[in-house]
Amino acid sequence: MLTTTRLPKSLLRLGCLTALTTILMAGAASAEAVSAKKGETANLVLLPKFLGILPFDQARRGAEEAHKELENKGALQYIGPTPENSVAGQIEMLTTATTQKQHVVMLSNNAGDQISAAAEAAQAAGTKVVTWDSPIPSAKGETVFVAQVDFTQIGVVMADMAHSMMGGSGEFVVLSATPDAANQNAWIAAMNEALKGDKYKDMKLVDTVYGDDQSEKSYNAALALVDKHPNIKVIMAPTSVGIVAAAKALQDEKLCDKIKVSGLGVPAEMVSYTMNGCAPEFALWSFVDLGYLTYYTSYLLAAGAIKGEVGEEIAAGRMGNFKIEKDPTRAAGNRILMGPFTVYNKDNVEAAAN
Repeated sequence: MLTTTRLPKSLLRLGCLTALTTILMAGAASAEAVSAKKGETANLVLLPKFLGILPFDQARRGAEEAHKELENKGALQYIGPTPENSVAGQIEMLTTATTQKQHVVMLSNNAGDQISAAAEAAQAAGTKVVTWDSPIPSAKGETVFVAQVDFTQIGVVMADMAHSMMGGSGEFVVLSATPDAANQNAWIAAMNEALKGDKYKDMKLVDTVYGDDQSEKSYNAALALVDKHPNIKVIMAPTSVGIVAAAKALQDEKLCDKIKVSGLGVPAEMVSYTMNGCAPEFALWSFVDLGYLTYYTSYLLAAGAIKGEVGEEIAAGRMGNFKIEKDPTRAAGNRILMGPFTVYNKDNVEAAAN
C-alpha cells in the first residue's frame, strides 16, 4: 500500500469521492496477488524520454531499489537519448534492445505512435514493452502501462489550480513539453474537457506552446507567451522542465505579482518559486515509486509470472498489491494505476523538498 496519503485539493473541492476511492484503493490487498520470486534472471532496460532531468533520475533510483530487493541476476540498464533527439533516439534504442534480446524495455514514451512499429517488432522478437509515465497512445506493441495517476484527474487538478490562482476568471496559457508526448497531450485534453464545466466558464485557455522539455527553449517560450498575451494570469506547465523555466522567467522579469505559474513539478526544484509566490501551487507524484512499481511489473513479466492481462494482480514489495485493468483513458491498452498525487503549496513544499 502506498504510504503517501495527501489528497489533491481539487478532489476535496469537487467532492469526487468515487475517483478518490479508486486512487486510494488501487493497491488494495488480495490473496490472489502474484508475488515475485527472488533471484530470477531478467535483463531489463529503463528508457526514459531523455536523460538529464530529475524526475527520470528519481525513477531510476526506484528501479535500482527494486532490482536490488529482488536480487535479480540479470542486468538493469538505464539508457536514454538527448532531449534534441528524443523521438528518433527512443526508437533506435528500443530497436537495439530488441536485437540484444533484452527481456523487457520499460519505456516512458516521447514519440507518440511513431514508436509503435518498433514496439510491435520488439514484442514479436520476445522483448516485452512496459510503458510508464507516458504510454503508447494506440497501445500497439505495449504489454501494459504503469500509470502514475489517472490522467483524467490530472486534467481536473490543473483546471482547479488555474481557477484558484486566477480567481475563477481571465486568460491563461499552457507551456507543454513536446507535441508527441502522449502523457502531456492526454493531460491537456483532460483539462480542456474539465474547462467545459460551469465552474470554469469565465476562464479562457488562449494558447498552447511547446518548450520541448529544454530549459532555455521553455524559458524563452514563457517570455514569448507573456509578450503575445499581455492579459494572461497563469502559465500552466504540465512538465517538470517547463514549470521551472517559466517560474524563473517570470521571476527574472519581476512579473510574479502579475502572472503565476502552475502545473507539474518536483518539490526540490520548485520550493523557492512556491515560497516567493511565483508558483503558489503545483502537483506531482513520486517518481521513485513509479520506477519501483514499473520494475516489479517488468520483472514478473520477464519471469513469466504474469502476462499483462486484465484481472491479474501483483504484489509490488513495499508498495502493496496492484491489479491490471483496462485503461479507461485510451481506446485500447491495459494499465496498472499507481496513485496518488499531491498538490504542493507553502504549507508542504519545504518538507517535501528535503
